[in-house]
Amino acid sequence: MARFIFRSVISTIVTMFLVSLALFLLVEVGSGDITVKILGVFATPEQRASYRAQLGLDQPWYIRYLDWLVGNDWRVRSRIGHPLVAVPNPQTKELEWWAQVDGQLVRWEMREGHLFALVRQPDGSVLEQPADDQWQQTPEGKEIFWGVNTKNSAVKWVRGEGEEVYVLTSAGMRKEGDGPQQYIPLRKGLLRGDPGTSLQTGRPVSVTLFPRVRNTAILAGMAFVVVMPLALILGIIAGINEGRLVDRAISVSSLALTATPEFVTGVFLILIFGIWLKIVPAVSVFLSDRAIFENPQLLILPILTLTAVELGYIVRMTRASMVEVMNAPYIRTAILKGLPYWQVVLRHAVRNALMAPITVIMLHVNWLVGGIVVVEAVFGFPGLGSYIFDSAIFGDFNAIEAAAMLLVSIAVFTRLVGDLLYTFLNPRIRYS
Repeated sequence: MARFIFRSVISTIVTMFLVSLALFLLVEVGSGDITVKILGVFATPEQRASYRAQLGLDQPWYIRYLDWLVGNDWRVRSRIGHPLVAVPNPQTKELEWWAQVDGQLVRWEMREGHLFALVRQPDGSVLEQPADDQWQQTPEGKEIFWGVNTKNSAVKWVRGEGEEVYVLTSAGMRKEGDGPQQYIPLRKGLLRGDPGTSLQTGRPVSVTLFPRVRNTAILAGMAFVVVMPLALILGIIAGINEGRLVDRAISVSSLALTATPEFVTGVFLILIFGIWLKIVPAVSVFLSDRAIFENPQLLILPILTLTAVELGYIVRMTRASMVEVMNAPYIRTAILKGLPYWQVVLRHAVRNALMAPITVIMLHVNWLVGGIVVVEAVFGFPGLGSYIFDSAIFGDFNAIEAAAMLLVSIAVFTRLVGDLLYTFLNPRIRYS
C-alpha cells in the first residue's frame, strides 16, 4: 500500500508540473498577441508594443514561465541592488512591492527628466525626495537606474532617453513621457501564492479569485452533500431490484435527468419555483460578499439544478456496479448458505459495488467545482466558473492560469483521494 501511495504522489507532482507548463504555453505563447484582445483591434502597433512591455511579455517565454511559477524577486534583486519586499497597503490591505533601502521602504518615479524617491512612512503615507544622485554610469556613457515603480514592476530608466509610454485607463490609452525602457512585473510566483495581477481589475489575482472560489466551494459542497448519498442509495436500491418496477422507475428518471441540459433544468426550476410559485429567489443576486451567508435561499435553485444533472449519472453507474456484484458467485453462495439477505447486501455487495462509483464520484468533484459555468450563468451566480469565463473573454491570462491551476490541483487531489479510497475498498491493493 505504501508503494502504491508513493507512486500516486509522485505521478501527481509530475502531472502538476507538466500541466502547468502546457497551460502556460497554451495561454501565453500559443494564443498569439494577447494585447490585441485586451486593447482591441483598433489599437496602434506602438500602443500594443508599449503595453506588451509593461506586462513583461517581451521577455523569453521560459523566463516568464519561471517567474510565474517561482517568482522573480530573488532574480531582480541583483538589478535593483536592494532587497525587495511585499507589504500590505494600509487602505486596501493588498500587497505592494517596495525596495528596502537602509531600513526604509522606497519606490521611484520619473517626472520631467528627474528621478524622485518615494519613501513610505510608518502611517502609510509617502515622502517624496529628489534622487538624481542615484543614476549609475554605464561603460557606454549612459546614465541608467533600476528601481521599483508605483505599479509593482522593476523598471529601467535611462536619463535623457525617456520612452513614450501608453498607459491603459478606464477611458482608453493615455500617452505619458519619461517612461522606462524595460519592465519586469514583480511577483512571488504561483508556488508562493502569488499568481500575479489581474489585468481586468488591476488587483492581485489571489484577492479577486478567493471570493469566487469560496462561493463555488459552498455551492459545489452543498450539491455534493445532497446528490452523492442520494445517488448511491437510489443506485443500490435499483441494483438489488433489477428488472422490477422500482428499478425501471429509477433508471428511466435518472436517464431523463442526465439527458436534460443544465440550462434547460435551470430555466424550468426558475419558472416554476422562482416566478410562478415565488418560493425561492429566481436568480442569485449578491448585494455583498456575505450574501451567500445572509440569504442561503440563493443556493436552493442552483443546488437543485446540479443535483438533477449529477444524480442520474451516478445512479446509473452505481446500479450497473451493484447488478454486477449481486450476480457474482460469492454473493449467490452466501445467500444459499442462509446468510440474511440484507447482511449479504450491506456487508459484502455494497462495499465491492462502490469501487467503480468511487472513481466516478471523485472525477465529478472536478466538474462540480470547475464545470458549472452554465449553472452559474443561468442563475447569475458569482463563482469560479463565471470568473474563468469573464477572464477568458477579457484576455486576463494571469487570472485564467491561476484559476485553471486551481482546478488542476483539485483534479489531481481528488484522483489521489480516489486512489486511497480504492486501496481501502480493495484488499488486494492494500496488502500487496
